[in-house]
Amino acid sequence: MSFPRIPLSRVPSYLHNSNNCFHLLHPPFIPVSKTPSLPTYQTARTYTDFNSQTQAQPPLSLPSLIPSPPVNNPNATHRWKPMCLYHTHGKCTKIDDPVHVERFNHDCSRDFQVSAADFERKRPQDFDFFLVFDLEGKVEILEFPVLIIDAKNMGVVDLFHRFVRPTAMSEERVNEYIYNKYGKFGVDRVWHDTALPFNEVLQQFESWLTQHNLWEKTRGGRLNQAAFVTCGNWDVKTQVPHQCSVSKLKLPPYFMEWINLKDVYQNFYNPRNEARGMRTMMSQLKIPMVGSHHLGLDDTKNIARVLLRMLADGAVLPITARRKPESESPGSVNFLYKNRI
Repeated sequence: MSFPRIPLSRVPSYLHNSNNCFHLLHPPFIPVSKTPSLPTYQTARTYTDFNSQTQAQPPLSLPSLIPSPPVNNPNATHRWKPMCLYHTHGKCTKIDDPVHVERFNHDCSRDFQVSAADFERKRPQDFDFFLVFDLEGKVEILEFPVLIIDAKNMGVVDLFHRFVRPTAMSEERVNEYIYNKYGKFGVDRVWHDTALPFNEVLQQFESWLTQHNLWEKTRGGRLNQAAFVTCGNWDVKTQVPHQCSVSKLKLPPYFMEWINLKDVYQNFYNPRNEARGMRTMMSQLKIPMVGSHHLGLDDTKNIARVLLRMLADGAVLPITARRKPESESPGSVNFLYKNRI
């Protein structure tokens, strides 16, 4: 297969109590810029070769972005609040409690705002929807958050968030693993209260996709006019197949291709210093990072902020990685860009 040649703290955020809610200890707002600008939110796709995709746009240099307002500054019109993680699992019992609602966000769209100016350079995309996706858990998947972004109006459509219970660990090892991973965020209790085995999470995820008309099992199991967007290749290339193997599941067809946002970023902006991760991209774009780094839900939101900024700057996001259909190894992948991270 040939490809077109393309130019080249631990800071605790939550404290759990026995009443199914979290209490914010310190606002986990990490400013990357001292003066952030003020902003003002089918049919099945044919599986094609990279050669038939949209040709890449000329790279845009980062200095030219300074006059452009960042898409996201969640503190511009409202006080940032952490998501109620019981709510994301459909288990919040305090939604009618004014004190709880004042402290915790129950609507993820509040964190994403766009203005009319953000559409001036925006270009048509190959997809109608982007599924921003950032897993947590290096041994087994512990957190599975997905945020749907409408590619046309740059709005947040919905959020899917589940904590995942490992299937091949002893209970003692699970408790140690979760404490080391989520204890510093104060969300280890909610993890134990809500985590489900991976096969159940995948079933719920597919039902959620079906509700949004983004997936139908009878149509070959691929996404309808949607694509996963990740910060790197690890999530879909490596960890999902590994977890499917551990859980004795067949790799779903919708995990055959994805968009590595870092590769698109590198080839679109052509920054002097490579953006090796989410925090570097946010720093270069002067986008404030909010929430707790390595809490999957917050990382997914921050990656979505980078995505929205890139859309506002005129970037087009094609599929950057696709598994080789003729290979039996899920790690055998074709990549779009020669210059990639």
